[in-house]
Amino acid sequence: MPKPLSLSFDPIARADELWKQRWGSVPSMAAITSVMRAHQILLAEVDAVVKPYGLTFARYEALVLLTFSKSGELPMSKIGERLMVHPTSVTNTVDRLVRSGLVDKRPNPNDGRGTLASITGKGREVVEAATRDLMAMDFGLGAYDEAECAELFAMLRPLRLAAGDFEEK
Repeated sequence: MPKPLSLSFDPIARADELWKQRWGSVPSMAAITSVMRAHQILLAEVDAVVKPYGLTFARYEALVLLTFSKSGELPMSKIGERLMVHPTSVTNTVDRLVRSGLVDKRPNPNDGRGTLASITGKGREVVEAATRDLMAMDFGLGAYDEAECAELFAMLRPLRLAAGDFEEK
């Protein structure tokens, strides 16, 4: 995928300057705009790496989650809870993985209404290969060192906590 032509100025910094002139200083505007642009950049880079495996980052995350479980399978409801996505999104993601032969689904014997998703041998091979490729490109964060990645994680944690992603213990 060709990179777009670089501008000779930082458009987010320019927007921040213009914002200050019109409405006053609002540092959160430049911050959110930077975060949203970073999201676009990272998602494009990561998706480009997992695409050859027939994955999106969301499908990759689901496969990783299944590899983290002791038995290689989890209830669909647990997948949604851990990935923090709507049940419909989990169903769509898992159904795509099933069609690709990376995951199987079966009724949950412990819950008459629930469904278990389990990673297949092919799914394990794919997630291992995709993980090697993602780690080789530092998940798109190669511009940061280890300490900066930890700082970034720490800076975003209060936002996630405030959103109810988890409870502080």
